[in-house]
Amino acid sequence: MQPVVTVGLDGSPESLTAARWAADEAEKRKLSLRLLHAWPMLVPEPARGPSEVDQNYWAKRLVHTAQSELQTRHPGLTVVGSLVAEDAREALLRAASDSEMLVLGSRRLETFSSYFLGDVSLPVLARADRPVVVVRTAPGKEHPPPATASRVVVAVEPRGSSDELLDFAFHTAAARGVPLLAVLGRSVPLHARTPWGVDHDATEEMTRNGHKELGKALRPWQEKYPGVEVSDSVRLTSPAKAVVQATEDAGLLVVGRRVHRHPHTGPLLSHVAHAVLHHGRCPVAVVPHA
Repeated sequence: MQPVVTVGLDGSPESLTAARWAADEAEKRKLSLRLLHAWPMLVPEPARGPSEVDQNYWAKRLVHTAQSELQTRHPGLTVVGSLVAEDAREALLRAASDSEMLVLGSRRLETFSSYFLGDVSLPVLARADRPVVVVRTAPGKEHPPPATASRVVVAVEPRGSSDELLDFAFHTAAARGVPLLAVLGRSVPLHARTPWGVDHDATEEMTRNGHKELGKALRPWQEKYPGVEVSDSVRLTSPAKAVVQATEDAGLLVVGRRVHRHPHTGPLLSHVAHAVLHHGRCPVAVVPHA
């Protein structure tokens, strides 16, 4: 199969917003776009019959309407529709495995309402073996911020970031032609705190060490993507808070997810990923890595 960006459609305004974002991203990456609608009640296609007796009519119309809009907006983009008679969660996971990325929609700071969220989105985010992007829609707005409007931010993990995470972040920044900001959050330990604040020498050393760690992690990717303007930020606060703060002026935030299973509950998202998915102010890409 040709490289593709897949977006889940469920008929909600949030999923259509995600589809618009996905179309922009697919065009920048020179990929095709697949619009996926999964519903267990879909029936096998009849040999012939008018639309009024076609039990899949509304599902087809949902995909066709989105396909027509996106094809008009992006005439050079290949947009294909896909209807599958399958549980949404399993269909999305299957689609993610053969996609460059999977894109889902969400309403920012509100209860998850579409079937791609809550019962579906969190398990998909935790189990997908390819990057999953959650596009958050502010109440009253139909479009996410333009992808070219601002920089890409990547959350560098305290124990070092993976090749998959940084490669995705640099490749995205290069495709968009925007700067990349690498953020590292470090909580100030108790021994560095004093009754009047924090020990200046201790925080200076933490900041220096953080920049050294970032420089070491970023250097190979700066050489691979010399056209990407890179800056780094060491923030002396919790990693989750540091990353959420960095979404204020970001076009996309990239966070990692380690691929391992909890012995009792299965795959889990980190507290950083949970924080940005619920409180971040831009689309969030969750990238699985070892």
